[in-house]
Amino acid sequence: MDTLSRYKILTITHKSTPLKNIGNFVLPNLDTPALFAAKIQALKKALQLEELMYMATCNRIVFFCVTDQLLDHQFINRFQTIVYPNLELDLDASALGFIGEHAINHLLEVAASTDSLVIGEREILRQIRNAYDRCLAAKTTGDSIRIAIRLAIETAKKVYSNTRIGEKPVSVVSLAIRQLIAKNPPKEARFLIVGAGQTNTLVGKFLLKYGFTNFTVFNRTLSNAQQLATMLNCKASTLDELPNYQGGFDILIACTGATEEVITTTIYDRIIQNQDKKILIDLAIPNNIEASIEQQFNADYIEIDGLKELVNENLAFREKEVTKAHAIIHKQVSSFKAHYKARQVELALKDVPQQIKAIKHHAIGNVFKSEVAELDANTQELIERMMAYMEKRCIAIPIQVAKENIAGISSVKKIRMGKVSEVVLNND
Repeated sequence: MDTLSRYKILTITHKSTPLKNIGNFVLPNLDTPALFAAKIQALKKALQLEELMYMATCNRIVFFCVTDQLLDHQFINRFQTIVYPNLELDLDASALGFIGEHAINHLLEVAASTDSLVIGEREILRQIRNAYDRCLAAKTTGDSIRIAIRLAIETAKKVYSNTRIGEKPVSVVSLAIRQLIAKNPPKEARFLIVGAGQTNTLVGKFLLKYGFTNFTVFNRTLSNAQQLATMLNCKASTLDELPNYQGGFDILIACTGATEEVITTTIYDRIIQNQDKKILIDLAIPNNIEASIEQQFNADYIEIDGLKELVNENLAFREKEVTKAHAIIHKQVSSFKAHYKARQVELALKDVPQQIKAIKHHAIGNVFKSEVAELDANTQELIERMMAYMEKRCIAIPIQVAKENIAGISSVKKIRMGKVSEVVLNND
């Protein structure tokens, strides 16, 4: 049996489905820690998983779990029924599944950004940390996911330290801004920024760098809007005030955590002010700007799905470094197998020391109590020292023997939904 076979990953990514579809797989209504915890705990229980971590980014959804269940088509169908009961898209055709060693390898590739839409961008590592922290706080993760995430972070750092994959750092945001600058907007252009999270904060930094100064910020929570507005030296308002906005704009940039369209044709028609051609930048998954606006109002539309040509240039530049990164990842996975086995032994034998201590105390204090009482003080002390020595040896021997005798053949499965292949690997 594969050492790591209890690790499973089910992911919807830019490599398995069009980017425009990924937003359909984002879990809705997770705005607060309480709502997030309730949802993830409910899914973990309903799916009968031992551990569960959920992560959503602009180009991937990840369900990382620990379970003895098979990640087969029966499981996928049950997963869709529980997690996405109203989804019209077929999860079986839109997702990738990874089992055992392949699951850990995929996790490390994601963390090191070799599997990212933009190779070499470091933002994914922060997103992994945040996703893990949220699920840890929700009490849906345990020791197995903890040590895997620790490995992922350690591996990502090694990749960035030992390759040039992160040189000339590029992100989805920087690619979008590059397209914007190519359109040569005037420095006095009016920017309407919808959303005040990490992505739009990075957008704001880029815009300031290029010398733009005219901004207005809208966000669901006013406090976050005010933080971004302070950086941009502009006015902040809440999203519910957006339909009444009369200040006009030349460029609209949207990226919120909403799972529905925020800029609808109705709202857009109310705030457009004039028929001058606008530039729209949608950095959200799912999209925040209704697709029909581009044609109906004759706007220039920049979205993540349209950045693939620039993404391919980015990949070509880093191709050799990706090969080096994969070598590091392979070595990390191999060493993790041994570490994981040792960790399972530690957990399985964690109660042995206390059990042996209890046996020793029971022997001296109960079974041989009367005989020990008849001995002189020196002999009693000698027996106590002998028993303490035996206690240490009895604790160490089974743990050492167990560690030395874990070996065998690994059977690891990698699933592309709709096609299952099996690979047999030797344990190191």
